[in-house]
Amino acid sequence: LVLQGPSMDASKKVDLKIIIIGALGVGKTSLLHQYVHKTFYEDYRTTLGASILTKVLAVDNTPLKMQIWDTGGQERFRSMVSTFYKGSDGCMLAFDVTDRDSFEALDNWRHDFLEKVIPREQDFPMVVLGNKIDLCDRQVPKELASAWCKEKDIPYFEVSAKNNINVAEAFETLAKQALTTYKGIFESYLTDSIKLTPNNKPKKSCC
Repeated sequence: LVLQGPSMDASKKVDLKIIIIGALGVGKTSLLHQYVHKTFYEDYRTTLGASILTKVLAVDNTPLKMQIWDTGGQERFRSMVSTFYKGSDGCMLAFDVTDRDSFEALDNWRHDFLEKVIPREQDFPMVVLGNKIDLCDRQVPKELASAWCKEKDIPYFEVSAKNNINVAEAFETLAKQALTTYKGIFESYLTDSIKLTPNNKPKKSCC
């Protein structure tokens, strides 16, 4: 965890739920552990359901506590994984650049997520990670992945969990997106509350 510095006001800390989804074996767990613990292990057990890691950092002078949900990618657990979507503030879609099928599955993962998350906003905070760029047997050209993301207006990052390339940048970009959306919803809520105030006049007492 990143320790809070003197400028970080704990009373204003924002809690964000970030979820990582994608096909089996794309490296979701490796990416998460590289970001949180700065470690890489060659062999992880398959994630069943979800596991959670926490990261504390500052974004634009706002202290954030990110609860990052690592989800299983096995098709038979898809319905269970989707129950974890609710309450998410940001979504990270991951695929393996050496596995064309994992890239082609992104549409289904994205659609499934947007269908179940509330509110259902097409511009929900989201980034795409093309993992394993350290390997030589690439099947998904960068241009293809970039075009898919550009069409959907989603930031795209070519990453390597093994060599720690662009991992922190991807997570922090999503954190900024999620924080901006969070602040927008919060300010909208306050504005609506203020508008309602004049109508709530105290009743006259008859004594």
